Amino acid sequence: MSQENLLSSIKNLASTSASIAQTRLELLSVDVQIARNKLISLLVMIVSALFFLFFGLVMLALLIVIYSWESDRMLALGLLTTAFISIGLILALVIMQTLRNMPKLFEASIAEFAKDREELSR
Repeated sequence: MSQENLLSSIKNLASTSASIAQTRLELLSVDVQIARNKLISLLVMIVSALFFLFFGLVMLALLIVIYSWESDRMLALGLLTTAFISIGLILALVIMQTLRNMPKLFEASIAEFAKDREELSR
């Protein structure tokens, strides 16, 4: 009789462990899908914004150079080049700072695993 109870307890433990593992894997899957969707939408927005900003800057540069063609075209080109490089460096620094401050991947899953480990150690 006690052997049947022990076997039943082991089966219940295995079933519970499998259920916990399945839940955690599903949580990981959801985390990956969320991160992938955010990354794709972010990349699409970045590429679109960069395309339109670059096109606008080129058109602005052409406008300024054509406007100052007779008097100071070299000065205009030099100032525009300096401005574009400065803006590019500032944006690169902002992007690096943003990447450093991004939340950890699977943060919710890691927290759940920690809770599980704590509960099992009791």
